[in-house]
Amino acid sequence: MSWHLVHILTYFGDSMLLIPTAAIMAFLLHWKSDNKRIAWYWVLAFCTAGAVVSLSKIAFLGFGIGSARYNFTGFSGHSAMSATLWPVMFWLLSGRLATVWRGAAVAIGYLIPLMVGLSRLALDYHSVSEVVTGLLLGFSLSTAFLVAHRHIRPRGFSPLQLGIALLLPLLLIGHGRIATTQQFLQRLSVQIAGIDHAWTREELLKLRQ
Repeated sequence: MSWHLVHILTYFGDSMLLIPTAAIMAFLLHWKSDNKRIAWYWVLAFCTAGAVVSLSKIAFLGFGIGSARYNFTGFSGHSAMSATLWPVMFWLLSGRLATVWRGAAVAIGYLIPLMVGLSRLALDYHSVSEVVTGLLLGFSLSTAFLVAHRHIRPRGFSPLQLGIALLLPLLLIGHGRIATTQQFLQRLSVQIAGIDHAWTREELLKLRQ
């Protein structure tokens, strides 16, 4: 696997792409479903993933709460957020397809986060425990959402509507700008904890020696 492909895969879990896409999905769910509350359930699921990831990172960066044994410094945000979003995204866009094709689309939605998780490991940004727990968190939320709304079939998209819906995500992928979420959480954690610098993985792993 080339490094260029690895970086492309990891971008499918970047907040710069996922947050605007999640907002677009909330609008589409409200527009294409007769159950108008479904958009709010989606916002709740996505925000829950973001909140849990952020709290786990603040706990480590600010207070050193992690696991040296499992090399765990917080949930992988890329893994968790992508596992929350992409299964629901493909479920939404395949709303009027035949059951077999809709199942295949949703399966792709589950596959993408796995590839994102592997890319984070390949780039050495996260440990196995962080990627696995991140995926479990995200898949739990997306699966709960899909199971709860399994009887709902969103109305289909015309080619023009589909193009407009995907325009912003495609532009973001093409631009490739990366979110600075980690840096923001580091600064926030230092302020909350009242310390000079954020905890690092190296400091955590020293506790295992």
